[in-house]
Amino acid sequence: MKKISVVSLSLFVLFALVLAACAPAAPAPEPMPVVEEEPMEEAMPEPTAMPEPEPMTIVDVAVADGRFTTLTTALTEAGLLDTLQGDGPFTVFAPTDEAFAMLPEGTVEALLADIPALTEILLYHVVSGEVLAADVMGLSSAETVAGIPVKISVDGDKVMINGAQVVITDVMADNGVIHVIDSVLLPPGDIVDVAVADGRFNTLATALTEAGLVETLKGEGPFTVFAPTDDAFAKLPEGTIEALLADIPALTDILLYHVAAGEYMASDVIEMPVIQTAQGGSLIVQVMDGKVMINGAEVIITDVFASNGVIHVIDSVVLPQDIVDTAVADGRFNTLATALTEAGLVETLKGEGPFTVFAPTDDAFAKLPEGTIEALLADIPSLSNILLYHVVAGDVRADAVVELESADTVNGAPVTIKVMDGKVYINDSQVIIADIVTTNGVIHVIDAVLLPPQN
Repeated sequence: MKKISVVSLSLFVLFALVLAACAPAAPAPEPMPVVEEEPMEEAMPEPTAMPEPEPMTIVDVAVADGRFTTLTTALTEAGLLDTLQGDGPFTVFAPTDEAFAMLPEGTVEALLADIPALTEILLYHVVSGEVLAADVMGLSSAETVAGIPVKISVDGDKVMINGAQVVITDVMADNGVIHVIDSVLLPPGDIVDVAVADGRFNTLATALTEAGLVETLKGEGPFTVFAPTDDAFAKLPEGTIEALLADIPALTDILLYHVAAGEYMASDVIEMPVIQTAQGGSLIVQVMDGKVMINGAEVIITDVFASNGVIHVIDSVVLPQDIVDTAVADGRFNTLATALTEAGLVETLKGEGPFTVFAPTDDAFAKLPEGTIEALLADIPSLSNILLYHVVAGDVRADAVVELESADTVNGAPVTIKVMDGKVYINDSQVIIADIVTTNGVIHVIDAVLLPPQN
């Protein structure tokens, strides 16, 4: 009985196992969703700030270079370091130590003991503004901080500042630019000193001394001097110089006729048809065939700088002249000169005066109808009448002319005066050059012949 029970139990277990194996499989559990975690942002280290480069001023660049120890010493002694470390911009023509070494022995030491002179020399090497090499080559001069310009010239591939050659260009600094030069620039003396040192103006220097004008031309100025060379004085008729040295008023008059108040560079002169002189008369400027002429004297050297002005060298002595001589020498009034001669009016207009002449040029006479000039030259009373219609008694300068509505002529009939659009008209003729001042009056140049009204 007990045995059966065990067998039955075993069969039951076996049967249960078979049933379990034949039963459908239970569904597999759903997989747990995978939650993707956001990647953790790793904390990046703060970037290390790069230090800003220290600004390199002109002084810093010069010191770092090592070839400008004398220059930096001089700047220190003159108290100019802070200036050249300022905002600028500056352009510095910097002499090397070798350039300073070329000065006569003892010069550097003497300058270091004379701070005003040293300062002027150093500032003579500095130009306000940043002027790169490409710009320098387009200039003929540059105004320095010392108040005296330097002359710039280009000879082939060489750039010269006065007589110093630029050997390195465009060394850039944060407050400007350095151009390295091979010589120290020395500011020129005054006009008299420059003329004496040149060696070609001995007669002029003697004349200035005899006339007592040396101190005048060593003054503050500025002056523009048209300086005749010794060769120019030698072209005067024999005995003229000796006679002038014995007649100081006449000599003074002539010398001052070569001087103008103000500083006029060559580029200014060629734009000025007339230059008023310290003598009171006028110099007539003409550009002919590429040459600049001053009252017929050729300008052969321009822009010789001095501390108190500028010199232009001329090849002849210029002499003050009366109205007729001025018109004849000018070369643009040949028809007028011929007409005055034929009408017998030359001596009148060479007289004491003063006269004001509205002078028609040759081009003005050429505008008259064909045959008119020939007819007038054959009719002296009519010619004289017309010529005197161009003359006013007295010395009437341009500033007085523009205040008038008319002016009585020596002919007896008035001319009308009007100003339109900044132009001055005498009747219908335009004044094209004003205030050519002569020894006996003034000439105003007009572009058409004035014809008096018919009675």
